[in-house]
Amino acid sequence: MATDAPVSDLQESLTAQSPSPGSGRSARKSDEISLLDLLIVIAERKRIVLRITAAFAILAIIVSLILPVKYTATVTLLTPQQNSSLSSQLASQFGGFVGVAAVAAAGSGLLKNPNDIFVGMLKSQTVEDAMIQHFGLMQEYHQKFLSDTRKELEHYATIDGSGRDSLIHISIEDRDPRRAADLANGYVEQFRQLSQHLAITEAQQRRQFFEDQLKQANKNLADAEQALQETEQKTGLIQLPGQTQALIQSAAALRAQIAAKEVQIQGMQTYATGQNAQLVEAQQELEGLRSQLAKLGGNGENPDSIIVPKGQMTAAGVEYIHRERDVTYYETIFNILARQFELAKLDEAKEGALIQVVDPAVPPDKRSSPKRSLIVLASTFIGFIVGIFWVLWLSALDYMRGDPETSPKLSLLRRAVSVRSSRTRHG
Repeated sequence: MATDAPVSDLQESLTAQSPSPGSGRSARKSDEISLLDLLIVIAERKRIVLRITAAFAILAIIVSLILPVKYTATVTLLTPQQNSSLSSQLASQFGGFVGVAAVAAAGSGLLKNPNDIFVGMLKSQTVEDAMIQHFGLMQEYHQKFLSDTRKELEHYATIDGSGRDSLIHISIEDRDPRRAADLANGYVEQFRQLSQHLAITEAQQRRQFFEDQLKQANKNLADAEQALQETEQKTGLIQLPGQTQALIQSAAALRAQIAAKEVQIQGMQTYATGQNAQLVEAQQELEGLRSQLAKLGGNGENPDSIIVPKGQMTAAGVEYIHRERDVTYYETIFNILARQFELAKLDEAKEGALIQVVDPAVPPDKRSSPKRSLIVLASTFIGFIVGIFWVLWLSALDYMRGDPETSPKLSLLRRAVSVRSSRTRHG
């Protein structure tokens, strides 16, 4: 390949600038050039640079026009805020009975960002599978397996709740703008269906806790009433003497208060030390209740040992007392849990909806990709850089061909490469 005259002049000037053998600088290479020399080489072959740059720009325009157009729809959600519960405000109205509520709410407020749990649920496999089935995404994404369809959906879906606005943003990218909006809103619907079966917030956890306990207490009360009815039919007793009846009711009420206070203390011990004033006060109240029960003859190991008037109880009467005591005890427990359950329901209603839609997704009127202007500008810049490097490479190659030292080596390299290429073709 012949070189241009200015390039030859440049090579001659470079050769002339090389140090003499006797100058003491033989280690310095003779191919060092300045920035001005590089600019001269680029300017002399500027047509090549422009052609490569134009080729990249034209190719970028073609590719940007071929790429499928996609639209992004976004829905913005507001999650429940952590406020003081209604139960804590009304606790003083129920004395020691509300201690059970401390257990259900002991673990609240542990997350640094409350949105993390909601983002995790939105990204759960249950929600994604429901989205795939509802919108037929396996056919839309041309996938045979459900796991591959999930990955494809995660590629087009962005769920972020880490912003300073404390909101959750769900963005879906799709070729159809209306379908993109439907998919974004579909995430909200599928999440709501999932959350109906889960207790997430503090109020929901307490409501679920007391609801389960209330069902068990109701069953125990029904069994106790059935046993009392059978005892009445067997013994013929219908009503106990007034003093005995009062003893049974007092003992049952004390046992119920002791049970509630023990649960409260167990919950407080999970986060309070032994010197905590409220814990010490609760323990003292528990000891007082146990002392009152002991005066009636009852204790934790044998609650049946309740003092009754001597000489008035037959064997049938003692059995009736046991059944009457069980009914009174489970009835008291049921009333305590029922009040707590109603308070938890009020808290849950106060919180409102689990998530609220701030901005529903609407079909976007502008495409989100491809960004044609950005693609063309970036490709043009890359083409310009490639053109410069190509020109510099050609100039360096011409220089090596004209150099007596590197020209034989270059020819030897060319023959070695050609021999190996021919062997590869014939082999």
